[in-house]
Amino acid sequence: MATITTRPFLRHLSATPTMHVTHLRRGALRHAGAGQAFWFRALDAAISEVPLDDRELSVVVNLRTADLQQLSAPATATYRIVDPELAARRIDFSIDLSTGIWAERPLDAIAAPLHGATTAAVVHLLQPKTLDSALRADLADLGAAATAMLATDTRLTDLGIAIVGVRFSLLRAEPDVERALQTPAREAIQQDADKATFARRAVAVEREAAIGENELSNQVELARRQEELVTARGRNARIEAEQAAVAARIAVDAEAERTRTNAHARADAERALGEAAGAAEQARMAALQSVPVDVLTALALRELAGNLPRIEHLTVTPDLLTDLVGRLGARAGGR
Repeated sequence: MATITTRPFLRHLSATPTMHVTHLRRGALRHAGAGQAFWFRALDAAISEVPLDDRELSVVVNLRTADLQQLSAPATATYRIVDPELAARRIDFSIDLSTGIWAERPLDAIAAPLHGATTAAVVHLLQPKTLDSALRADLADLGAAATAMLATDTRLTDLGIAIVGVRFSLLRAEPDVERALQTPAREAIQQDADKATFARRAVAVEREAAIGENELSNQVELARRQEELVTARGRNARIEAEQAAVAARIAVDAEAERTRTNAHARADAERALGEAAGAAEQARMAALQSVPVDVLTALALRELAGNLPRIEHLTVTPDLLTDLVGRLGARAGGR
């Protein structure tokens, strides 16, 4: 939009580089070009402003395919005005000389033929196709074909319009038909998911079987080692018992030998004592053979006195004294 500054009897216009300004004064061309800035008088001036930048127009085309199915084709047409003077002559791009705003709606005047031409191009491209082939068509190829068709459309070229490009959004069928078309793909995806699930379960079963076999082999190995341990313990116990028996037998033999040795020693000692006692007794008897009878009697009495119990009272009778005195007298007479 141009910027207009008002002064007494004069006005000044300044436009942006993306706007082509045409200034006619009393029907004669005074200024023309992009980004113009000039003074003018409102009484004898006619000014139009044509945009030079790219503009877009969205179109939704509903059509029937070759197999009588409804199809919705959203498209966006990008265009620009390449001949602004021609466009200004065909479409009213005049501006209000006080505000710089378009007096009419020129872009709507461009949108109407562009919408029709785009709709015709889309229908021409997609209507001969079946719904399945249309939905599977490459959107970039469709956009290039539509751009080529619109570039040669005289309704647009006569307005000084050039088509930059056409791009398509997602083509959509009716909801019920779209769900029906999606069913095979969904079933295939579900089948792939089921296969993946079954494969995962099979792998899990195989892993569980492998784990079970590993545990069983571990248990077998553990049982074998326990058997070896029990066998080793029994062997060790047997060896210990044998060694203990041997040690006990050695101890018994040693004790028996020691007992026999002690018995022989005691027997020898007793025999030696007996022999010594016999020899002493013989010597004693030999010594006593030359001793007189009264001495022997005195010795016997002393021995007897040493072995008698304690005598607290002694009674001497006349008979005892008579006998004793008789014996003593006999001995004295004999000597």
